[in-house]
Amino acid sequence: MKVKNIAIIPARGGSKRLPNKNMLILSDVHLTTHSINFAKANRDIISDIYVSTNDENIKSLALDLGVKVIDRPEELSGDFSTTVSALKHVLETINETVDNVILLQPTNPLRQKELLKEAYAKYVDGNFDSLMTVSSSKRKLGKIVNENFIPFNYKMGQRSQDMEPLYFENGLLYISKADLIFNDVILGSKNCPFIVNHPCALVDIDTNEDLKYAQFVLENYPNE
Repeated sequence: MKVKNIAIIPARGGSKRLPNKNMLILSDVHLTTHSINFAKANRDIISDIYVSTNDENIKSLALDLGVKVIDRPEELSGDFSTTVSALKHVLETINETVDNVILLQPTNPLRQKELLKEAYAKYVDGNFDSLMTVSSSKRKLGKIVNENFIPFNYKMGQRSQDMEPLYFENGLLYISKADLIFNDVILGSKNCPFIVNHPCALVDIDTNEDLKYAQFVLENYPNE
């Protein structure tokens, strides 16, 4: 039986820090459209594409692009609403048997062309419950305690090339079994960290400066 994978793009309207950020323009394309186009380019993996929104402009945009829209209730659209609540609402609303959910966030609009194909292959081959994209970091991190800097992941004087890398969740892509989401979980106990070190992984738009950086990455680094 064919596996049923759906993409969900949670794109609520309104944002206090960066107003209407999911409708902002990056290289003549709305942020939400970047994620929609990425999903449409992976139709061999994705059966259906859903945009979850409480915003009429985002809804019209999605419908014009030929994808499905789930009207998100206001109680799931506030500043403190969780992503998993939006994903669960989509699954409950469509009431179809779904195997895997691919989460694409509009604020992470730049993804390598083959990212989903490579990530999904690893997800399936490893029989994982979930997958998230991560990037390595060799920044020298520490805490400030009583006005003293206390190194966290290195020793004072240590060369950065000798440090063991840490990894951060970059938000580009998530894959989860639908059963997890029904239990209010996105990442399962058998979770695959899929490493992406392309400059696009540093793009996470929450300010105007982030948007300018995204434009720089788009113009200067091949997204392949």
